[in-house]
Amino acid sequence: MGRILALGILGTLACAQVVSAQTGSIAGTISTGAKGAAPVRVTIDQKICGNELPDEAIVVDAQGRLANSVISVVGLKRSVPSEAVVSNEKCRFGPRVQLARPNASVRTTSKDPVLHTTQAQQENGRTIFNVALPVPGINISKPIGGAGIVRLNCNTHPWMRGWMIVTDDAAAISGADGRFTIDNVPPGTYELRVWHETLKGAPQKITVVAGKPTEVRFELR
Repeated sequence: MGRILALGILGTLACAQVVSAQTGSIAGTISTGAKGAAPVRVTIDQKICGNELPDEAIVVDAQGRLANSVISVVGLKRSVPSEAVVSNEKCRFGPRVQLARPNASVRTTSKDPVLHTTQAQQENGRTIFNVALPVPGINISKPIGGAGIVRLNCNTHPWMRGWMIVTDDAAAISGADGRFTIDNVPPGTYELRVWHETLKGAPQKITVVAGKPTEVRFELR
């Protein structure tokens, strides 16, 4: 039995190595010269929310590396989990930015003992859904609709913002160090696009080679 298990593990590793040799990866850093804004002053529900909250529109470190940017590979289809989760906690949406596949189910929940609403809007301002979360622990699921940029708002706490990038293209979100990685990319030439909620960056053409990482840098302004 142990021999069979060991052979199975070796076979899985061998398959992974073959896939790695046949595909490449895209890795890079997102940076900016922009600075983060001052904290947001809280005007209601201070006992739950605190007196101020960080402004997360621009999250950048001392080296100018930018978090919460979305990099997508145009036309390279990739599966994304069928459910996305939006949490209301301490009067902030979490996560600030996330990926969702078209027509996915979005489950919104709250940990705060105050009234929150989760309003999802398309770029043109059209409301996709708007649900009330009056008590902690409640969970409500709604469909997100087709591909596009979705903004999340709370009608009760106007400073709250969240974003969902709805796409079936391969994509990644930059971390606190500004880095991102997209693995298992077939060899070829692709267009990379970058999105950020307040900053802009030009698309780039790249060529991916099997068995090698392709390194890119985006500077957003």
